[in-house]
Amino acid sequence: MKNILFYDTKPYDKEYFEKFNSKYQIEYTDVKLSAKTAVLAKGFDGVCAFVNDVIDAKAIEKLYKCGVKVIAMRCAGYSNIDFKAAYKKINVVRVPAYSPFAVAEHTMALLLGINRQIHKAYNRIKEHNFSIVGLTGTDLHGKTVGVIGTGKIGKCFINICKGFCMKVLAYDLFPDKNAGLEYVSLDDLLKNSDVISLHCPLTEQTNRIINADAFSKMKKGVYLLNTSRGALIETEALLDALNDGTVKAAGLDVYEEENDLFFEDNSNTLIKDDVLSLLISKPNVLLTSHQAFLTREALETIAKITLSNLDAFFDGKPLENEVCYHCNGNNLENCIKNQNGRCF
Repeated sequence: MKNILFYDTKPYDKEYFEKFNSKYQIEYTDVKLSAKTAVLAKGFDGVCAFVNDVIDAKAIEKLYKCGVKVIAMRCAGYSNIDFKAAYKKINVVRVPAYSPFAVAEHTMALLLGINRQIHKAYNRIKEHNFSIVGLTGTDLHGKTVGVIGTGKIGKCFINICKGFCMKVLAYDLFPDKNAGLEYVSLDDLLKNSDVISLHCPLTEQTNRIINADAFSKMKKGVYLLNTSRGALIETEALLDALNDGTVKAAGLDVYEEENDLFFEDNSNTLIKDDVLSLLISKPNVLLTSHQAFLTREALETIAKITLSNLDAFFDGKPLENEVCYHCNGNNLENCIKNQNGRCF
């Protein structure tokens, strides 16, 4: 029986993996994977990691020396992995899609929340303040939503927006010509959208795609949504845009420097991140802690696909969900597989 060490695990991870696992000896730890903690994997055949683990060259080298053969990411994102360092040492597999509906629905929840100021109304009622002054929203019907990234999640969000009778503008580095969407340039999307929602992966091309220059091209009073990766937005520029009214409100499930904060209970800790503290203090910012994926259906799919990825690896089968140095971590369609259906 193969031994797998799960890093950065929470109770819901253990619940669903224990439910579907029958082949592996799994040990769970709540510490994040990093160069310092990689030594914990000594004697394990593989590790399972999550989106905020730091899987850089040093961590990979230590895992390799510990005898780890595979890194199974229980998430879709992989921007935290040094694929060049992993190539020809450790195979990396991921869960490319678990529930696009979960993330898309959470995105709409954030939009509805910031538009109708549900978070502010909730806090008022808790204090027995039943005034509705200052809680005026706007009809989403007929408004234009600009969607950056039209993968599975982006398309799900677009369908939800169409249900609200919103006009959709789309931008993607790799447009889907068969999707029936109105693709425009990024500048046109920024200029003409009442709502902007980010659903693209974090790559060199998309890092801080929403920056000071991008905000300068937006309408005054735009709603900004991000349930993808925090580093898609330059946070300091977002604060300026909130202050000058360019962004009327922001609904965020991710943050640029979230690694040491999100998924953890820091209620008794002094947060030393001044930028995050400023962001949280804004009454027109609704921030959740990277929970958009968190549905029963998504957790079940994550467990099943992660375990099937491990099965394929240890059984010598092609790795359908492998990510590698050949494709530079993002151009999966052009990944060069060998005859065994693996990158090496």
